[in-house]
Amino acid sequence: MLSRIRMAHPGLPKGARRIADYVIEHAQDVMQMSVTDLAEATSSSEGSVVNFCKKLGLSGFQQLKLGLAQESVKPVQFIHEDLDEGDDMATVCRKIFHSGIQALSDSLSVLDHRMLEQAVAALHGAKRIEIYGIGSSAPIAEDAQYRMLRIGLDVKAITDSHVQAISASRTSRDVAVLTISHSGATHETVTATKLAKDAGATTIAITNYGRSPIHAHADHVLFTMARETRFRTEAMTSRIAQLCVVDALIAGLALQDYDRSIAALQSTFDVLSVKRF
Repeated sequence: MLSRIRMAHPGLPKGARRIADYVIEHAQDVMQMSVTDLAEATSSSEGSVVNFCKKLGLSGFQQLKLGLAQESVKPVQFIHEDLDEGDDMATVCRKIFHSGIQALSDSLSVLDHRMLEQAVAALHGAKRIEIYGIGSSAPIAEDAQYRMLRIGLDVKAITDSHVQAISASRTSRDVAVLTISHSGATHETVTATKLAKDAGATTIAITNYGRSPIHAHADHVLFTMARETRFRTEAMTSRIAQLCVVDALIAGLALQDYDRSIAALQSTFDVLSVKRF
């Protein structure tokens, strides 16, 4: 919960940031407060406190308190460590692996399962799927294409920004678009997602937690959560979480049509077997 608040903090309005700062600094006290107590402590209204919770994707103040309580009863190990110049390889490996573990744990905490179900339904119901990714998100888009092809879906990954724009503008209501963008603010992918939505396609975005421009053009948003250190940018760490979200989508799609997916997997396995010694 505290990670969620910290990640959302830069995009919050001034009043909500004041509430966020208080919750971060007085988490133990907030667990014992009523919504009125927190409003008074932060010179806010009760409605502002509730709106703050809504901006975090919570149902209300009680869910905020519950999340803080769950965090307090288990030991919180801060394992997202930066690399130091004198680190040996054993330390480097420990920090890098722990950073990936933390990204997965944090991402699981902010992933909305109902939104994931809706995204699976949209992809399953589409006649064609397009996947957009630029830069570090491009390999994730290509991996998602490969995985979807294996279960028999009509899918195309597009990682060139010009082709993205052209293809997005020619989508329609029977097309689903999956955009992978860590920042949610890359001009090319935001533009392509907007063009696809304007053309009638159902749009899905996998992006890091917090407000970003891509939200305005995505029907379904699936969050990851990755933090930045000096030697590992958020985008690098987030790839692990993005791959797990893609895995969850693929699993959900396969379960939607289990027999056909198994048959497609077996068929593509047989095709690929000729490439193995």
